[in-house]
Amino acid sequence: MSDNRGPVVALVPAAGRGVRLGESVPKAFVELGGRSMLRRAVDGLLGSGAVDAVIVIVPDDLVEAARAELPDEVLVVVGGEERADSVRAGLAAASDAELVLVHDAARALTPPSLIARVVAELHAGRAAVVPVLPVSDTIKTVDVLGTVTGTPPRSELRAVQTPQGFDADLLRRAYQDVNGDATDDAGLVERLGERVRTIVGEPEAFKITTPWDLALARVLLGQAGSE
Repeated sequence: MSDNRGPVVALVPAAGRGVRLGESVPKAFVELGGRSMLRRAVDGLLGSGAVDAVIVIVPDDLVEAARAELPDEVLVVVGGEERADSVRAGLAAASDAELVLVHDAARALTPPSLIARVVAELHAGRAAVVPVLPVSDTIKTVDVLGTVTGTPPRSELRAVQTPQGFDADLLRRAYQDVNGDATDDAGLVERLGERVRTIVGEPEAFKITTPWDLALARVLLGQAGSE
């Protein structure tokens, strides 16, 4: 079954300070190959050809900096203390959206083709879609003392990326009805008992969180520029 739902609005929460990255500016504004991570993430969304509007959510003191950094058609709104607060602010600003993407600014190298594939799944009638990659490492669960308590089967584990796509009403309901926080938006939707569809992600959509991640991203961009 397919439909023609729209418009598609992408939310980019970018209120984090990125302490682990070790830079002197907030993470989203760290330079990456001549453009900030935020600008690269937004350019990827716009370049996908699958998104009708982009809303960026930043702290109050960075609104003007974000507006100066981004294309005029991008709406910049003030976020909250927690990521969930910022997504709620983005949803409030996207009141006419029927389909919503939530995308991490730190996944600045996400290929536009992956974004388009997430939206295509939504247009095919999926209510919630996340890109994932198989986990190559063995994963252990541990207690507060560091003692191993279990080894989940690796075949059942996936690393989750963004953008995560949703029917807008479903995501609004998740943020209204579910108490507590989750490490991703799909986690809130799952608590409603809704099914979340996975698609194959892309290695380039890794999250730039540490100095090592940033160095890798710059190497990858340098290699791409030399080809």
